[in-house]
Amino acid sequence: MFETVKELLEKIRLGEDSFLELKDVRFSGNRVSGPKRDSLADELASFANAGGGVCVLGVDDSSRDVVGIPVDRLDAVEDFVRETATDSLEPPLPIVIERLLLPSTLGEEKAVLRVDVQKSLFVHKSPGGYLHRIGSSKREMRPDYLARLFQQRSQTRIIRFDEQAVPNATLADLDSELWERFRTNRSRTEVRESFLEKLGLVRRDEGGTPRPTVAGVLLATSTPRKFLPNAYIQAVAYRGTSLVPAGSDDEYQLDAADIDGPIDSQVTDALAFVRRNMRVSASKETGRMDRPQYDLTAVFEAVVNAVAHRDYSIHGSKIRLHMFADRLELYSPGALANTMSVESLSLRQAARNEVLTSMLARTLVSEELSGVSTSRAMLMDRRGEGVSIILERTEALSGRQPEYQVLDDAELLLTLFAAGSPPPDG
Repeated sequence: MFETVKELLEKIRLGEDSFLELKDVRFSGNRVSGPKRDSLADELASFANAGGGVCVLGVDDSSRDVVGIPVDRLDAVEDFVRETATDSLEPPLPIVIERLLLPSTLGEEKAVLRVDVQKSLFVHKSPGGYLHRIGSSKREMRPDYLARLFQQRSQTRIIRFDEQAVPNATLADLDSELWERFRTNRSRTEVRESFLEKLGLVRRDEGGTPRPTVAGVLLATSTPRKFLPNAYIQAVAYRGTSLVPAGSDDEYQLDAADIDGPIDSQVTDALAFVRRNMRVSASKETGRMDRPQYDLTAVFEAVVNAVAHRDYSIHGSKIRLHMFADRLELYSPGALANTMSVESLSLRQAARNEVLTSMLARTLVSEELSGVSTSRAMLMDRRGEGVSIILERTEALSGRQPEYQVLDDAELLLTLFAAGSPPPDG
């Protein structure tokens, strides 16, 4: 949108509309006094809830003259804008901020900030309520309009979140090597767009433009975090049995990694992380026998379930894999799907992300996981035996059943106890 400086200047001369907002910047001492934080938050949210737009700071909206921002205060204004988008909107809004030099009416080069807001997957609430952009003004959405918007976007799940078109993604963002792997002999000659739509990896947005879906971004782009910032696994291995050992001067973290990439690669890399950080003990009672801390097949099933069933619509939450001396904890965003309970996990199946689970059932297990995945050829098991495998194999190794917990109806925690860890008190 307004890709060149010339295009942007032409838009500025024409004035504000559905896609352009102009703001002069004022200061009180070293603090930004205008625009007001709540007002700017309302403008950003109204763009995100409509078709997206550009806000230019450093331009007088009445005269349309480029008045600029002092160069030595650009950092302060950029921090102000970023904090507004993060702290004053629910959920927080990802934005792109660019520093530009634009000529004033007198021909002087003035520094401005360009803030790009994409049409969002979410419905954002700002201090002024639920707003959207109509022409050059922002308006509160009528209840019926807001209800339809919730239906179209993530929160109501009338269309499942993994089937949603990602607004700022294009077909060019899809890696041909990643999506071509799903071709069969019967689909070899099928046109790319039609083939990907049938798989659920592409969907047309409200304007009819084909775009990758959330599932398409997760499986067929090399950097899903570019579009879904929390689509990764945060892995940490700790030295002791707590996050920060009391009174210890030693480094309490042994290893840490942010594991990203296509989600099947995340599974492979998460297993590699566990492998290199778990201890292996040896028994000499009947000849040397190595005994690992964790059954890797159980860990494999747990990580696959986490990437397949987590709630990707929860902004700010990622999968967390924490290894301690006596246990492994795996946190997955989102409560249990549908009417599932902790007690029924090993007995029933329910998929939050149907496209994703369907495609993972067609995704080959990598060579690196050979011998770990219970000799299965594909990542997902259509028979729903994953939880039973986790329970049975972990208990056989450690003597303790894994524990599932739902935390605040917002996160599922699975704890796998290490071999040799002490039994619970009592």
